[in-house]
Amino acid sequence: QVQLVESGGGSVQRGGSLRLSCAASGSIFSTNTMGWYRQPPGKQRELVATVTGGNPIYADSVKGRFTISRDSAKNTVDLLMNSLKPEDTAVYYCNLKRGWREWWGQGTQVSVSS
Repeated sequence: QVQLVESGGGSVQRGGSLRLSCAASGSIFSTNTMGWYRQPPGKQRELVATVTGGNPIYADSVKGRFTISRDSAKNTVDLLMNSLKPEDTAVYYCNLKRGWREWWGQGTQVSVSS
């Protein structure tokens, strides 16, 4: 079993920065894909960034602004978000994938005002 706990959400103004952290517990392997998704108000959940074995993938909308980092020894994955825009407002979810299985955190709210 896997448990994911997010922290670090909050409210910022346009151009501000936030760092989200996700702590994973349970059976975690460095080959598992970990990452972040978000669900804006009234929209579907979407990929933000994931990392597998040190190789990150970013959504086009966040490239150059967000950085994902993973510490396999600590089983954590962080998301540093710079130059935040109002359209980044969403509930952000930590995710771990292993084969056909996946787990989600409870989500953390990020609100960006203009």
